[in-house]
Amino acid sequence: MKLGRLSLRARLAASAVLGAAIALAILVLAFNLVLDAVLRTDADNVLRERAATVLRGLGTVDGRLSVIEAPDQGAIDAETWIFAGGRTLEQPAGADPGSQRAAEALAQAGSRFETLNASDTRLHAVPVLQGGRQLGTVVVGASLAPYESTASSALLGSLALGLLMLAAIAALSRWLIGRALRPVAQMSAQAADWGERDLSRRFFAGEPRDELTSLASVFDGLLARLAESLRREQRLTAEVSHELRTPLAKILAESELAAGRERSSAEYRASLQAIMRHAQDLQHVLETLLASARAAGPGRPAAGDARQAAVRAAAALQETAAAHGKSIEVTGARPARVALETDLVERILSPLLENAVRYARKHVTLEILPVEGDVVLEIRDDGPGVAARERETIFDPGFRGSASQTGTHVGAGLGLALARRLARAAGGDVQAGASPAGGSFAVRLPAA
Repeated sequence: MKLGRLSLRARLAASAVLGAAIALAILVLAFNLVLDAVLRTDADNVLRERAATVLRGLGTVDGRLSVIEAPDQGAIDAETWIFAGGRTLEQPAGADPGSQRAAEALAQAGSRFETLNASDTRLHAVPVLQGGRQLGTVVVGASLAPYESTASSALLGSLALGLLMLAAIAALSRWLIGRALRPVAQMSAQAADWGERDLSRRFFAGEPRDELTSLASVFDGLLARLAESLRREQRLTAEVSHELRTPLAKILAESELAAGRERSSAEYRASLQAIMRHAQDLQHVLETLLASARAAGPGRPAAGDARQAAVRAAAALQETAAAHGKSIEVTGARPARVALETDLVERILSPLLENAVRYARKHVTLEILPVEGDVVLEIRDDGPGVAARERETIFDPGFRGSASQTGTHVGAGLGLALARRLARAAGGDVQAGASPAGGSFAVRLPAA
């Protein structure tokens, strides 16, 4: 089974057991290697002590090596050879031919150690010196069986202990991981129990104190943002319905009036003109909504000309402004390229210019300024301006500012909200402010 198909709990437990197994294997290997080296050192020390004991029992007679005190050949595991020149002064009783030949060879080689694998014996040769002259050689041996038995027992014991520890670590890891992931399972069960529209529910994990409670806190924040977004969409839907219903109702009313009039009458032509105006209003609302959806969609928008959009938006309102004795001026001669379509820029500017023309006394100015990698389009009018407490709330769908209470404009206040929505979808923003002469709106868009 692939590890990726296991549950998170099983993968974490498997990773913990695997890591523990590797660590225990390294510890067992290191322990047995060190123990083997220690046992070999102990065996060599025993051989050195035995050789020193034999050397103390040797002497010389007429310049020749002689055994003053013979080694105890009856001692357990006592293997001692004493060579003087080509003579063998002492040798263990019943020594096998292989050990005998190895001892004779060591006597010729000088001081050294050698292991006989066939008999599982370790030999040590020590020269007998007097006045710088070698009189002979002492060779002692010892069986390695006790040391190897100790090493084998230690290996088996360490393996058994390692397996027991690995089993304990596996059980403990599974328990700890299950306990740690229990809040995640509870959160999953809670989330599965909630309906897709039940965005008022929260995990309420309290202040973040670890990774899991931080995750719960992030999810709570995400749910809060989703709930707020849903409320905004519901509010926007209601306002859009109102905006669409108003011109449609006017079109139906004018159509009914026109149907009852003579085709040659002036009232008939006036009704048709009213129907056309209301249809244009309806088209404008629909185009604005489509622009909003297009701006929020995926894909990189094409670059546009902010000045061209400003001139077009101003031209569309010049006749209305002139009819009320007002003027619109666009300043900033150079083309200003922005990172969104020209039509979208016009949709952003149109409701802001309409608002400025509605409340201006005589004059509206639209100035285009490049500022720190962005393009700022500032709309100023000489009207009453926007109250400081309303400079954010006027962008809420359906909000009507205090300055509009005495106006003649009807509608749900959709334009400013959509203008900001379009600008923010493109990476910019719309802010309300104040100018020395009256009101002011600043549209900041990313430069292309």
